[in-house]
Amino acid sequence: MGCCESIFSRRPHPEGDIYSGHNHNNQLLSHNNHHLQTDPPQPNGIDSGPSSSGGVPGFSEFLLAELRAATNNFSPDHIVSESGVKAPNVVYKGRLQSQNQNHRPWIAVKKFTKLAWPDPKPFAEEARGVGKLRHNKLANLIGYCCEGDERLLVAEYMPNDTLAKHLFHWENQTIEWAMRLRVALYIAEALDYCSTEGRPLYHDLNAYRVLFDENGDPRLSCFGLMKNSRDGKGYSTNLAYTPPEYLKNGRVTPESAIFSYGTILLDLLSGKHIPPGHALDMIRGKNILLLMDSHLEGKFSTEEATVVLDIASQCLQYEPRERPNTKDLVATLAPLQNKPDVPSYVMLGIQMQEDAPPTPQHPLSPMGDACSRMDLTAIHQILVMTHYKDDEGTNELSFQEWTQRMRDTLEARKRGDLAFRDREFRTAIDCYSQFLDVGTMVSPTVYARRSLCHLMCDQPDAALRDAMQAQCVYPDWSTAFYMQAVALAKMDMHKDAADMLSEAASLEEKKQRGGKGS
Repeated sequence: MGCCESIFSRRPHPEGDIYSGHNHNNQLLSHNNHHLQTDPPQPNGIDSGPSSSGGVPGFSEFLLAELRAATNNFSPDHIVSESGVKAPNVVYKGRLQSQNQNHRPWIAVKKFTKLAWPDPKPFAEEARGVGKLRHNKLANLIGYCCEGDERLLVAEYMPNDTLAKHLFHWENQTIEWAMRLRVALYIAEALDYCSTEGRPLYHDLNAYRVLFDENGDPRLSCFGLMKNSRDGKGYSTNLAYTPPEYLKNGRVTPESAIFSYGTILLDLLSGKHIPPGHALDMIRGKNILLLMDSHLEGKFSTEEATVVLDIASQCLQYEPRERPNTKDLVATLAPLQNKPDVPSYVMLGIQMQEDAPPTPQHPLSPMGDACSRMDLTAIHQILVMTHYKDDEGTNELSFQEWTQRMRDTLEARKRGDLAFRDREFRTAIDCYSQFLDVGTMVSPTVYARRSLCHLMCDQPDAALRDAMQAQCVYPDWSTAFYMQAVALAKMDMHKDAADMLSEAASLEEKKQRGGKGS
């Protein structure tokens, strides 16, 4: 078994025994009955727009097992952000499983500590309130989970990073001026919509809360609409950027979001995170060119920049009542948009992302295609036709080994083959087990066939073990990897399954180049 243990160590998997994942199947079967389908009506004049999942789903209560499966058991590899000291939380990227493999939406899962929300009831109520919102300028909240000590929020996943990444940590190109104006308007529109719908409070608005969707359009994260904890405290930014009223009384008000929005305007102007007090000194000194991002290389309108700077100055007023409201922001910024027909992804310099399952780099054989589609019937037909040709060279028997025991062993395999051909899979498992338990002959094909039998009997963990044993016998056999891919997919470990599928296709191509059959 040492060989197979080393295979496990090569791939990320949930904590504990890799086989424990098979319980997800039964739990997920109840998901459709468990979901609370509470699709909110669309407000008049609001276009929910396309989302990364091909349309914003209704708000739901998710099962913990479902979110574990989507995030590979909350693997550290799936973490996209960590923040907060007083109210620590982690956001994971995940992908919901679905019977329709072409419709498996990506999600962002925010995980709170129990200390932040010890009572599940207020957490659920707060989540449902935010979940009623639907707008194409929001990364919408699509669900939550309150199971045991877990407190989780589920939102649409935005694949093109944050404003902070594009402004402060860019690699290919900085954000052009017209795109910065679009960000300013879209976020103002998102805040105005939330305010109109009775959710004017936004917690800790900053450049990390502005996300870019699959089209490169800016969206406001719904997570900021949800308190970080029961008491609502948890500003994670430096105190130099915190609204003054929060510093005085620890309370967030609608005007606090306007102040924070002003800091985002400063970010867009300068390309840096400048403390508001320092920026206001520059504004008073009329040093607008000194404030502007040098990476723009002068490619901006001074008149437009002056308007934006004036709005930022109003937002950053010490007295909350002196700040503009969200409708004022939208009315001022809308006329500044000067490239309305240019898609956001073009201005950002990013590729359009297609929401499709990962595909191997190499063309798939009939076996690979059947496994990628998890078509067990097609796999069965291929294994029947292939028979034992792939076992050639794996057994070299001397004349003395052809004993009566060997004949009995081969007879057990023959009975297994007949049962396998006739789709009597439980009988085939028994016969193949008799053959393998004797141990006189080692056959990767028998392991592959028994693996499929286990899959047909809804035993993916046993199927994975047999597929791995086939690989132990024949390390470069693509069929062993293909069968592992199917078993892993059945266990809801879809990233590992995709990796196995790609590795199998690569082995097939390598064999073909070498002039040998796979």
